[in-house]
Amino acid sequence: MTRIGPEITDTELDLMRQLWRRDEATIRELTDALYPEGGHSHYATVQSLLDRLHLKGFVDRRKRDRRNVYRATVSRAELAGRRLRATADALFDGAMAPLLTHLVNQGDLEPEDLGALRELIERLDAERAGAPSEEP
Repeated sequence: MTRIGPEITDTELDLMRQLWRRDEATIRELTDALYPEGGHSHYATVQSLLDRLHLKGFVDRRKRDRRNVYRATVSRAELAGRRLRATADALFDGAMAPLLTHLVNQGDLEPEDLGALRELIERLDAERAGAPSEEP
């Protein structure tokens, strides 16, 4: 079993969601978004979370007007892929088909979701057969 990158906690994920909504943000902006009624302890919590995420490679920071400004270095799609791969590794010995089958069977898929899945499968089949694929 291969471990795919560092783990991310639910609290760190909440912070990442805020960064994905913005191009960049300061600690104060993130603290205000996550803890609207928060005080100094919440500011310190966000700062610690950002330090951990920076060490893990999920965020980058730079100085702007003597303040650190943070931005996500991992997209939502990339993180989802990592987590799904880790789940497949842990529960299905690395096989993606059982995981995907389980997700499809457990979800209340809307007709447009099913259509998107059909289009994806058709595109992947065409690519494997060597036919040019159409852009989505």
